[in-house]
Amino acid sequence: MDASSQPGGENPPSEPSSPWAQKYRGATVEDLDPPPALSLKPTDLISAALMNAYERDYTHLTVVSADTRALLGYLSIPRLKEILRNGSVKDSDRVGIVMQKFRRRGNVYKVITMDTPLEELEAFFNGALGNGPQDFAVVTDWSRKFVLGVATKGDLEEFVKRRPA
Repeated sequence: MDASSQPGGENPPSEPSSPWAQKYRGATVEDLDPPPALSLKPTDLISAALMNAYERDYTHLTVVSADTRALLGYLSIPRLKEILRNGSVKDSDRVGIVMQKFRRRGNVYKVITMDTPLEELEAFFNGALGNGPQDFAVVTDWSRKFVLGVATKGDLEEFVKRRPA
């Protein structure tokens, strides 16, 4: 009988899910120090959204209800640039016509908070949680009432690069 099957025995260490997992060492989303979310309303102009994204170097902006501040969707700046280039919309149009809406019916969303371990965030980005690969995560409080920030795959990669081994 090996030590892992004996009472009080320790389980063997599991293989990391990625080359970076061993470097997380208990870090959470809060350790990424995500910048505060910049939320738009569906009635805001696309030109204002672009200006705000450029000023802050954001790739994704959240869209919230003007009345309830409920999270409605998001705006992907790379996608927005593409549809502006092909002429589908103008910068004088409203954000509401180009935002990606969250599908609420029938979907269970993974709650990402400041306390979420980085291993879970990586699994979320890689699609291991059943929703397919994701480019970004909306960071909220546990009750999902407040959008606290947005974390991207790039944020996670930069954290690993700058963290000492």
